[in-house]
Amino acid sequence: MEEDLISKKDLLSLKGISYGQLYRWKRKRLIPEEWFIRKASFTGQETYFPRAQILSRIDRILNMKDDLSLDELADVFSPALGEVQLERGELLGRNIVSEPTMLLFSEIGQEPAFFNFRQVLLLYVVEKLLRDGSITQEEGKQLISVMMEHYDQAANKSYDLMLIRKMGVSLFFLVAGNTEVYMERTANIVFKLPLETFREELKIILG
Repeated sequence: MEEDLISKKDLLSLKGISYGQLYRWKRKRLIPEEWFIRKASFTGQETYFPRAQILSRIDRILNMKDDLSLDELADVFSPALGEVQLERGELLGRNIVSEPTMLLFSEIGQEPAFFNFRQVLLLYVVEKLLRDGSITQEEGKQLISVMMEHYDQAANKSYDLMLIRKMGVSLFFLVAGNTEVYMERTANIVFKLPLETFREELKIILG
């Protein structure tokens, strides 16, 4: 699967932002360095971005920049894990997670007295995908197992969560951002979603 890219020129025109804004956001780490992809063109070198990720990030920056400073936005978009200790009742009471999702977690491993950010994020991802019908409950358990085993390696990097189904078999992958993925034609990519989007949403919810 070849990655869909957008050029810097087209990005600035499409979103109505300036060169200066774009690189100021880069310096403040609102936009990851690895999203700036240099490619040869007939004019020499041109900068491209992963289309879906950069368009989503620019929209989020523009929507929040009037309410948050650039430093506060940088904290929202940072992949660093926050200091979070939440009890089960608080997660349920704030509608971050539902009882069925919590039960799936309990089936996979021992439920802690307090949930840290990584565990809350895991539950939040599963909850969202279950609610919108992207995954089944059985797939939810698979996803919990995959993230519990591998999320620490992906925590401070740009990774996508991918679900592939083939002949009724489901497989989850954590794929490094900007990585092209190729597979046989009979396999179906259900989704490929950036983990940072879930992290950003959860940080805002937790305040």
